[in-house]
Amino acid sequence: MTIDHNHVVAVSYILHTIQEDGSKVLVEETTSENPLTFLYGVGMMIPKFEQNILGLKAGDKADFVIQPEEAYGEKQEDAIAQLPIDMFAEAGIPPVGAILPLTDNAGNNFQAFVVEVTPDVVVADLNHPMAGKVLDFQVEILNTRPATEEELSHGHAHGVDGNEAH
Repeated sequence: MTIDHNHVVAVSYILHTIQEDGSKVLVEETTSENPLTFLYGVGMMIPKFEQNILGLKAGDKADFVIQPEEAYGEKQEDAIAQLPIDMFAEAGIPPVGAILPLTDNAGNNFQAFVVEVTPDVVVADLNHPMAGKVLDFQVEILNTRPATEEELSHGHAHGVDGNEAH
């Protein structure tokens, strides 16, 4: 069976970023024992990632590169927020390098990276951590199957075999 829209797809992959000098840096790796399992075609994955695996079947392998503009976008130098220090009175002041879970006015959740702490503000970078990065994927398709009605109504996969993991 080949990957198509509304399929549950399980993949193992190795993700590197490609640096300006052409060298590669390992970002993450999944295995067949702990695969990435997702619902294809519902916006869970980078569209270009899905385009590169469309029509593949279990056992197929693919190597592809995704440019920043087709992944997480270019890094926006002005995507910096200065959060008042009193925002952190209860939770404690985060250290430089911490990841902050934030919610915008529309209720969307996202993360920011603390780049500086002053007596008055916590300076946070709002760019996605992979913004501006060239992504180099090595993917193996482990399994694909049509999603169940329950998975489609929930908007996520319930595991490789369709059973919710507990």
